[in-house]
Amino acid sequence: RPAATNPWITRYIFPGGHLPTLSEMVPAIEASGLVVNDVEVLRLHYAATLRDWRTRFLARRAEAERLYDARFCRMWDWYLAAAEAAFRHEDAVVFQILLARRNDVVPATRDYIARAERRLRRREAALSPPRERAGGTGLTHYR
Repeated sequence: RPAATNPWITRYIFPGGHLPTLSEMVPAIEASGLVVNDVEVLRLHYAATLRDWRTRFLARRAEAERLYDARFCRMWDWYLAAAEAAFRHEDAVVFQILLARRNDVVPATRDYIARAERRLRRREAALSPPRERAGGTGLTHYR
């Protein structure tokens, strides 16, 4: 259900930010004349993204501290950890919503996504330069 954004996050991380619920978004979508064709819940995907961001942040924390300060780093570390926990274990959620002007223009299943991903992988493989192993170093070099 809709709730106020955490005041600490609003003050220090995302001033004016708000994570809307589906029930807050749908009335505006309907009023616009658009049709909801698909909704994907990305809660656990976003938790993994936050985990990865935190891992990368911590790996370069000393650099961030030189650019900002220790207080900033503590706040950002706490935010990333708390946000991951909220998406993984609490009720924080984000959505990807597929909207259209008509409900007959979007495929009935998500099969088209997998087909498009396979085509993209084949195209990327065809464009990638061949690789070769550098003599026993474990490094990969492009020819």
